[in-house]
Amino acid sequence: MLERTDSESLADLRAEIDRLDRHLHSLLMERSEIIDRLIAVKAGAGGSAFRPDREAEMMRRLVSRHRGILPLDTVESIWRVIISTFTYVQASYSVHCDVSGGDAAMRDGCRFHFGFTVPFVSHQGSGPVIEAVAASSGDLGLVAVDAPASAGAWWKQLASTSAPKIIARLPFVERPNHPAGLPLFVIAKPLEAAARDVVLYDVVIDRWPDVLENTLAARDAEILATAQEGKATSLLVAAPGHLSHADFDKAFAEAGTEILKRCEIGSHAARFDLAKVQPGAVPPGESNA
Repeated sequence: MLERTDSESLADLRAEIDRLDRHLHSLLMERSEIIDRLIAVKAGAGGSAFRPDREAEMMRRLVSRHRGILPLDTVESIWRVIISTFTYVQASYSVHCDVSGGDAAMRDGCRFHFGFTVPFVSHQGSGPVIEAVAASSGDLGLVAVDAPASAGAWWKQLASTSAPKIIARLPFVERPNHPAGLPLFVIAKPLEAAARDVVLYDVVIDRWPDVLENTLAARDAEILATAQEGKATSLLVAAPGHLSHADFDKAFAEAGTEILKRCEIGSHAARFDLAKVQPGAVPPGESNA
């Protein structure tokens, strides 16, 4: 923190701001030079430019060390745009968005997390979004977690091995009055660097027992959406990454229903609980020195 002196003037403070602005710009340009070298290294190694696991860890550190009067909303958005834009510099991509539930909230979510450099492409429905991602060389898709009931079991389009998968859930830092608080799934072609704190499943069961939600909740699992398929019921289920398939299946058996089908359709990092973070706390691996 900069110390205030009794003799400092408005001109002195503005000069300090100008100095810091130059320094910030210089650091951004320095970061771009490193990205340029990173592109050269990745050209030989291959792989996707998206690293959900690393991005989640970067955001955890950022939020943990933040303090002062600058709103966290501003800091989070700035860093999101930096990360997304430099990823775009490495390998250009577009974000395909399902606006069937409303354009404004979806657009806010996309711009908050990806900025204005990355192209925004709107679609009516989750199906066209998933198809666009599948047909692209490396685009992303955004689908609302609480998709309209008319969408049906939209997640089934993610079930085949080669189909796109859910790689993130936004907003990552959840808090009251988030400026881009619409819960979103980020969809991409399958990644090697997927975060697996939470694993998502397409599950089909033969019947719906009343105790099912409570039985799953006891294992920290959650039913996010349902759709009827004749006499069977299709579920979108989120479960902890450490929960084995055997324990997952056991929960349904205990509730009194049979799993007719179960397959993974993606995974994401655990969302950051801001309420558990002390202002100015230092995350593991860092120091105040």
